[in-house]
Amino acid sequence: MHALFVLGDLRAKLVKQFQSRFVYITEQTAEGIYIAELDTETALVVDDKPGLELKVGDHFRAAVLPSREGGKLEIKFREIKLTVYGLGDYAFVTTADGHGIVFKEGQSVVTVFAAHQQLSEGLTKSLKAATAKAAKWRKGELTFKASE
Repeated sequence: MHALFVLGDLRAKLVKQFQSRFVYITEQTAEGIYIAELDTETALVVDDKPGLELKVGDHFRAAVLPSREGGKLEIKFREIKLTVYGLGDYAFVTTADGHGIVFKEGQSVVTVFAAHQQLSEGLTKSLKAATAKAAKWRKGELTFKASE
């Protein structure tokens, strides 16, 4: 039950990210970064189900799923299907450009970043800097600093 409460709270923080007009979702590994920009005015957030789910068009989906282990948060973005099992798998980051949540999955991370305004110059640099507050790769190995 505690895990469902924690993940429900994490989901609420994730929903707050999508209250910004421009949300950036990145997938980053030691090899590189993939960035997607979501304009929430055109890819409207759909949250009409009674369950704990957040869906943005066909681009992004996050849902708290009940399970025998006490709950898990499933995130789908592109080909990524990532599962958060409570504490230690995510970190909250803040920069001058906005705020985000970094999710760890193996040797890669997915960042959901809400920008104060559209990032046009230095997009990759800004998003890598936000992710670097929680995740760093040294010799191909990920070091992750979780928030909770």
